[in-house]
Amino acid sequence: MKTYIPERMEKNRAWVVIDAADRPLGRLAVEVANALRGKNKPVYTPHVDTGDGVIVINAAKVKLTGRKEQLKVYQRYSGYRGGLKETTAAEMRAKHPDRMIKLAVKGMMPKNTLCRNAFKRLKVYADASHPHAAQKPRQG
Repeated sequence: MKTYIPERMEKNRAWVVIDAADRPLGRLAVEVANALRGKNKPVYTPHVDTGDGVIVINAAKVKLTGRKEQLKVYQRYSGYRGGLKETTAAEMRAKHPDRMIKLAVKGMMPKNTLCRNAFKRLKVYADASHPHAAQKPRQG
């Protein structure tokens, strides 16, 4: 059995617009991560970047189930003593609604060079407008 390698012409990138309004965060992140890696295409190959660009709109309206709005805590550490910063999901939604989706998607992708480059094609916006009309994105 041979390993399939996509030709250069098969790696054309499309752009997909995904509306995050009233969708659970985890299920949305799975769909976005699969589109960034190209796992939703028949030409998917693990060692070749065949993914699309993804534009997520209405990030501020993403749904968190249960009591995650108050109980879910995002942590970041500066590296210094006492430098642990904690933010609840409600505060994160108010200040940086795009960061909630970016962190969820980043956690679902493998930690390698291929996926770090694919993550750069993720654009997240808090409301329904985006400046990527020139890419002619399709609804996803």
